[in-house]
Amino acid sequence: MRLIGFPILFFIVLLISFSCKPAGPPTDLTKESIIPKPVSVAKTGNSFELDDDTQIYVEHDSLYFLGQYLSDRFKSATGFSIPVKIRSEAPGAGTIFLTTKPDQNLDFEGYALIITEDYIKLSAPELHGIFNGIQTLRQLLPAIIESVTVQKGPWLISSGVIRDYPAYHWRGSMLDVARHFFSVEDVKRYIDLISHYKMNVLHLHLSDDQGWRIEIKSWPNLTNYGGKTEVGGGEGGFYTQEQYSDIVAYAKDRFVTIVPEIDLPGHINAALASYGELNGGTVISKEGKSSEKQSQDIGKEPQRQKLYTGIDVGFSTLRIDNPSTFKFVEDVIREICAITPGPYFHIGGDEAHVTPKQDYISFINQFKKIVRKNKKKMIGWEEIAQANIDEEDIVQHWKSTQYAEKAAAKLSQIIMSPSKVAYLDMSYDSATKFNGKKIGTHWAAYIEVDSAYSWKVSTAAPGIYKDYLLGLEAPLWSETISTMDELEFLAFPRLPGYAEIGWSPEGNRKWSEYRVRLGKHGARMKAMEINFYRSPKVEWVE
Repeated sequence: MRLIGFPILFFIVLLISFSCKPAGPPTDLTKESIIPKPVSVAKTGNSFELDDDTQIYVEHDSLYFLGQYLSDRFKSATGFSIPVKIRSEAPGAGTIFLTTKPDQNLDFEGYALIITEDYIKLSAPELHGIFNGIQTLRQLLPAIIESVTVQKGPWLISSGVIRDYPAYHWRGSMLDVARHFFSVEDVKRYIDLISHYKMNVLHLHLSDDQGWRIEIKSWPNLTNYGGKTEVGGGEGGFYTQEQYSDIVAYAKDRFVTIVPEIDLPGHINAALASYGELNGGTVISKEGKSSEKQSQDIGKEPQRQKLYTGIDVGFSTLRIDNPSTFKFVEDVIREICAITPGPYFHIGGDEAHVTPKQDYISFINQFKKIVRKNKKKMIGWEEIAQANIDEEDIVQHWKSTQYAEKAAAKLSQIIMSPSKVAYLDMSYDSATKFNGKKIGTHWAAYIEVDSAYSWKVSTAAPGIYKDYLLGLEAPLWSETISTMDELEFLAFPRLPGYAEIGWSPEGNRKWSEYRVRLGKHGARMKAMEINFYRSPKVEWVE
């Protein structure tokens, strides 16, 4: 056996020594993996250290809760109980200072983050911008800052300046709690996850054929009976109005607007199963098929429909000639609007296949009046473009570009949710499974992480001017999922990409660059205990 020569041995020892050398402190802010990608980032070559002497100062009382939110976010992993104090001017070294001040180059969601070796200053025109800046600040610390147990530091942040604001002001996700019910705590967790990536809308799909999920005090059987089941025959569930208000308040503290949806006039079987007076004789077979049979029993109350636990669509409808229909609709919209401080009410309007077209148009026109009477702005799926909508209404595009174009021609604003690229319930590929269970569907497309990211709001529907585009929303329908782990598996890692599409300038986005940043978020998502799909399209760093 031949001995290794000294020069070679020296080289090997040197190589091992170099590879084991700990990484230096982070000093290049431009190399941090921030999602969504900021508008501008400049480095200054130093780093700020968060330690047990750090203090958070806020300029005035209204900022205190955000200072406490930031302190709480840091406490679990660092073990530091960082005090929050009110001070009207910038403090000295070792501090984080939150301040609101006018800035002509930032809108209400924008922020400026100045990080020096001695202090951090986060400023924004409004509180929403401060919250967004906090999300960026979280991502500038090591991924283990998101841990729920104390971790070893140091806690270093690259120095520099970030100026940031969104491209679109509607950046949301829809969660279907009707096909399968998700608890209040599940919904709150989803709010935390989407708001971390600066999404600001959670659209709750609260009713469908398989279940009614929101208490209506004037129609109690909607939840007492219609909320008892879900797809596959599970026990279902519902939110009391107090629980719903709790969700709304939780979202408000994270600058997320809750948009309630009651799907009308179709997708309504849970209501028809709850109250016979809403039926006009439509009979549903065990297979979910429908036939029109007008009751011949004069004076006899129509029978309730059977509860439905399948996944077929388009078989149920309200009847426009039924005197009870609009009393029901008015009561439902009135009660939900009364506990929803946000400006929107979503009336659904999709897949009303058994509703006669002229009845459908009349329904939408009536719904619009009721929503406006309750001082809300009506949103509906793209089919509502057939009705007399105008610039006061919002259309959500999901499939037909013709409907989107028709909505724009009527001056309505548009939310882009193109199902071929933006539906979170689509499988990643033909083999998508979680714990051996096949989840997701593919009627629109298989949507891998690169496909989910590589599209633009401005060109998703040809011929629509940007002025009509509010932004985007990524819907998550729940026919195939029933647990939070399954929900997260479909939502992540695609959801951060949708957040970036809505926030970052279109010309500043490239998949080849984004996939590297996303890969580095693997460790962050793991620390946040997100059950994410390890897409082979991304090199994950965990």
